[in-house]
Amino acid sequence: MKKYWHVINVGIQNNLTYRFNFLARTVFGLVPLIATLYVWQAIYTGNGKGSEVGSYTFAEMISYYLLVTIVDALTAVNEDDWQIAADIKDGNISQFLLKPIDYLAYRLCLFFSGRITYLAVAVIPLAVFVLCLRNYFMPPADWLTFGLFLISVLLTALLQFFTSYAMAMLAFWVLEVSTFIFILFAFEYIASGHLFPLDILPHGISQALFFTPFPYQLFFPVGIYMGKISGPELARGLLVQAGWVAAAYGLARFLWHRGIRKYSAVGG
Repeated sequence: MKKYWHVINVGIQNNLTYRFNFLARTVFGLVPLIATLYVWQAIYTGNGKGSEVGSYTFAEMISYYLLVTIVDALTAVNEDDWQIAADIKDGNISQFLLKPIDYLAYRLCLFFSGRITYLAVAVIPLAVFVLCLRNYFMPPADWLTFGLFLISVLLTALLQFFTSYAMAMLAFWVLEVSTFIFILFAFEYIASGHLFPLDILPHGISQALFFTPFPYQLFFPVGIYMGKISGPELARGLLVQAGWVAAAYGLARFLWHRGIRKYSAVGG
């Protein structure tokens, strides 16, 4: 494990070089969030005081988007898939085939080091933004709910990473994976709950989405925190989320082993 701790340490140092970029990305990323909140404010104002959209009051809707921003900062994959695909295309993975280091574990360490660095830089503007909207931000119902929320966030991060890793493995077979990555991102952005809470959709559509891994990449942990998902539904959801993580991990391993059989590098 010592070598992987070293990878995390080096990853944090490398990411600190781009700390201003992380800060700028966080600050400017709040601009579309503010616009979205104004849109929902207009919707609730038009529906009348005390109205609800789905099962959400105005305060709950504001809390939902704040939590989406926080969970996204903790779990989002930041160009890892592009870097993995570039390693394959440029032949950089050859060195990992000759050393006692697992490439997936290596990339996972870099992913977590990137998230640690990004959160360290982004925590100040996020905290200020949440503080400005503290009257709308909902605390968790109890410590148990908060603990289950943290477990779900960890599973979300792993699901995000393994899915992106598996997608990057397509670089063994195709020259350019950008099209596949953009298609996956589009589905994820809509079906994971970035744009709106999934449970305000018609019941049949929202239930159909839960047969895919996308809701477990964002909506599910936020729903746990807000108390929208509880009891047997929560326990079942955590098992399903863990199942999707295992499936994504298995797919990532499978594609790696199949891809290595086709891989060849020429030159020094």
